[in-house]
This record gives sequence, structure tokens and C-alpha cells, in this order.
Amino acid sequence: MTPAKPATPATATTRATPAKPAHIAMFSIAAHGHVNPSIEVIRELVARGHRVSYAIPASFAEKVAETGATPVIWSSTLPTEEEPEAWGTELIDHLEPFLKDAVQALPQLAAAFEGDEPDLVLHDITSYPARVLAHRWGVPAVSLSPNLVAWTGYEEEVGVPMTADLRASERGKAYYARFRAWLDENGIDEDCDRFVGRPRRSVVLIPRALQPHADRVDESVHSFVGACQGDRSATQGTWNRPAAAAGKKVLLVSLGSAFTRQPAFYRACVEAFGDLPDWHVVLQIGKFTDEGELGEIPANVEVHRWVPQLDVLRRADAFITHAGAGGSQEGLATGTPMVAVPQAVDQFGNADMLQGLGVARHVPMDEADAKTLREAVLALVADPEVAARLAVVRAGTAAEGGTRRAADLIEAELPALSVARPIVRP
Repeated sequence: MTPAKPATPATATTRATPAKPAHIAMFSIAAHGHVNPSIEVIRELVARGHRVSYAIPASFAEKVAETGATPVIWSSTLPTEEEPEAWGTELIDHLEPFLKDAVQALPQLAAAFEGDEPDLVLHDITSYPARVLAHRWGVPAVSLSPNLVAWTGYEEEVGVPMTADLRASERGKAYYARFRAWLDENGIDEDCDRFVGRPRRSVVLIPRALQPHADRVDESVHSFVGACQGDRSATQGTWNRPAAAAGKKVLLVSLGSAFTRQPAFYRACVEAFGDLPDWHVVLQIGKFTDEGELGEIPANVEVHRWVPQLDVLRRADAFITHAGAGGSQEGLATGTPMVAVPQAVDQFGNADMLQGLGVARHVPMDEADAKTLREAVLALVADPEVAARLAVVRAGTAAEGGTRRAADLIEAELPALSVARPIVRP
């Protein structure tokens, strides 16, 4: 039987509420940049009474459980955040691991949900098995995208030029052949690249302001909800301004969680701001840098392996960031001027978008010396036009609806729960 037509998507004043709580399954990988953006959405769905199963490797099970969702543990072959260099340097190095992981994960996940199939599948953009399982189970699938999405013309402008050499290489041909065979085996006739980059429905967990060519994005497929934030104090703690920092401006420095083996960069930050009496610096160095490599730490600099970033940003005057999707949108949501020093993947594009908005300066890592960093931060903070632009972007981001609108849109995709669905066996 065909599922009943979903409810009308929620608006700012109307919530699309299903007839009864649903079983929703979320699928993601063990990476902060892919789990963190959606974690408040999952918490909200649980608070609304839905039963949420969250398929995730064991290292993130505790974070998932804190939302009230039930972790469904599976074993992944992807490189972990402990070994970022394992991703290699070529495009194919970043593609092959996801396909290899998907092939071995699919039977694990199918077995884990056998007899308890969900009413709706939510999935990170990297979770290929989730889309296969949704097809097999005959349920809707919704992508929760933690970064930019494809626009009309993306394939011609970006996709084809980016993959042309890959498709002509022996290694690339083998990759696409394996992908095609896997999709065929599971009854999916979609092109491999479109399978990865063109979901049926997508809730985009970044502000529209960070999306390239936002005016060419199909909004019948992609809905931008902006930053999905909540009270994180119970799980992340809080940051308290030291008494010695009273009345001073606050600078947060963070390169995220993965590409943090940068002692020379951190030393440059200490040198840049350590002798400025009107500034207090919160320096997050991650797990890969030894504090002893930083040299003498001035009294106005506090060094941590990890900080509750959003809590600091709510009181910060400037932010030196790697321009990951999470940090970029948190900077916009808190109206904080940013110096973007990107490290990898989408961060370079995010840095350019932030600079294009007039709220940040993009400084390549090889140019990020003490003088450049100090001049960039001081100029941004002193510029009233930067503050005005941040206020406009911040208001626009808030109007996108965040966590509650994301949950409304997801509920609107739920089928009528009283209708039986056939399960397609591979």
C-alpha cells in the first residue's frame, strides 16, 4: 500500500504533529563534525515523544545516549579523528574509504534493525547504507546535512571538472565500478555521484548565508534551518571569565577537533595577543599538541585541550577558527567577528563565504604569523560595518528556525503510521 501523503511542512506558527510517536532511525559516522550539528535535533525529537534509534560507532555512543536516543552500535573501517593523516591527500583517498565502509556496514545495520524497522530514516551525508536501507524498508529518507549542498548546475560547474581525471584513471574506474555494482546489488539504479550528492529530501543544518549559490538551491528538496543549538552545559560544562579578565575583550582560538597538530600556529597566537593588556585569550589546542611546545604562556592566555566553544563565543569579541561548518555557524549565530584559518575539505570554501559576507578575514595557514593575526583581529573588531553586517546575518540565521523547525520538517516527512509497508528484500 502507498503511505498517506505527509502533513504540510511546518511554518513558524504551525507544528506538523504525527498521529502518534514514531520510530525514527538516524545514521552517522564517528566524527564530531557530522554528529554535533544534528545532536540537538535528535534531542528535540526524543522530547517530542518519538523513539529514536541512532546508528553510530561505539566511540560516540555516550554522546548519543545523552540525547535520550538509543545507540545502535556498528563497527566502522573509516579512519578516526585520532589519525587525520590516514585520509590521504588525493580525491580518491577521500572517496574510497566511504564506499568500503558502506559495503561492510550494510549487513551489520540491516541485522541490527531486523524486526524493528523504523518509520523514517535520517542520515548524515556520509551514510550511504542509510539510503539503501530506507529503499529496502520502503520508508522515507531525510538527509541532515552539516555543510553545503548541491545547487542547480553544481554537477556541470564543480562535479564533472572535479572528477574528470578520477574517472579516467584506473583507480577511479575501479572505484566507480565497485560503487555501481553495490547499488545494482541493492536495487538502486541512480548514478553514483547523484546517489551521494542528491538526496530526496534534506534538512540543511547551516545558515543559508554559508551556502554558495543559495539562490540556485532547490528549496523543495533542501530546507535551511541554521544553527541547531541548545543548552549544552550539562554535557559540555561552561566557561567562566577569570577575575583577571574583567573588562577585557575575549578572543577564542580553536582549530576544531581533528587538524590540531599546529604548535607553531598556537605559538603565533600567543605571541600576537600575549602582550595586549586589553585582551584575554582562550586557546584550545586539541589532543595532538603538547602545551610544553608553546613556550612561556602569558598571564592573559588560558590554554585548554577542549573548551565549551559555544559558551565561550557567547561572551567573545573575536574568534580565530578553522572555519569548519560548526564553528562558522556558531560564530554567525553569536555575532562574533572571525579570522578564518582553514585546514581541510570544506573549510576553505567556508572561509571564503565568511569573508564574502564581510564578517571575517580568510588567512591561509602559511600566512598566519603573529603580526597578520593581530592586525586581522584588531581591524575586524574596530570596524563598525563588520558589527552591522554580523547583526544582519545573526538575525537572518535566528529566523531560519533552528532546532524546532528542523524537528517540524522531519515530522512532516513521517508517513501515516497505521499503513503497512512492504519490505524489499535484496
